[in-house]
Amino acid sequence: MVDAVLVDGQPLDAEWLSERAFQFGDGLFETIAVVDGSPCLWDAHMQRLLLGCDRLNLPRPEIDALLNDAQQLAAGQQRAVLKVYWTAGHSQRGYARPHPLVPQRIVSLSTWPYAQAPGDWAVRVCDHRLSENPVLAGIKHLNRLDQVIARNESDDPLFQEGLMLGQDGRVVCGTMSNLFLHTDGRLVTPEIGGAGIDGVVRQLVLATAKRLRVDIRIGSVTMADVERADAVYFTNSLIGAVRAARVGDWVYPSTVETHAVFSEVRRSCHAS
Repeated sequence: MVDAVLVDGQPLDAEWLSERAFQFGDGLFETIAVVDGSPCLWDAHMQRLLLGCDRLNLPRPEIDALLNDAQQLAAGQQRAVLKVYWTAGHSQRGYARPHPLVPQRIVSLSTWPYAQAPGDWAVRVCDHRLSENPVLAGIKHLNRLDQVIARNESDDPLFQEGLMLGQDGRVVCGTMSNLFLHTDGRLVTPEIGGAGIDGVVRQLVLATAKRLRVDIRIGSVTMADVERADAVYFTNSLIGAVRAARVGDWVYPSTVETHAVFSEVRRSCHAS
């Protein structure tokens, strides 16, 4: 048991030090857009949370309890952001989880981060490369140091996102987004079996393409593919779908019409 703690030299209550989310990043999270009092794409977020539980061998949460918490916080909010955390609870020390494990659910509400809809992005190519682990790929676990390192390579305000590569140099995703290329009328998105996040808006793009009978390929993407594209899109639960004006030194023509799939995704991803 922790008896005492100093934070910047000042004594504070030590109870939070036993939280495994703090000690080891032992848990999961979901970032959810709230529009007109409703959590957007709730079912998709919960399906990914349950997948994360199975991957990390965490007990599954009661989704109804999480929804109740989320609805309480979201009520009356025109636009806001919910974060849902599901952690491995508390333990004193060591990597082994306690028996019995008592998970902890945390739901927070914060201000919507965009004063207006994001415009076309300028994207830099990150030097730091993603770690490869098929067990952790796809899910939103609490260990995000790859993204932290990559995001903090530059504080240039001209860039809104960073493009991340895998260890072998293939293109995987943005630091906080998934990537789609529109080339010669065809869509492609990187395969994320070894690294990256299976974003809920990525899932929505794939489902929308299927519904509209638009072929979309999931596979290996190179930097040459990115430079060859007619248009490049980045997606996540808050921005929806944003086009890139440039990636690195490569500039894309603004005259290319937005693909019908992404027009539909923009309309539906934040539907309340």
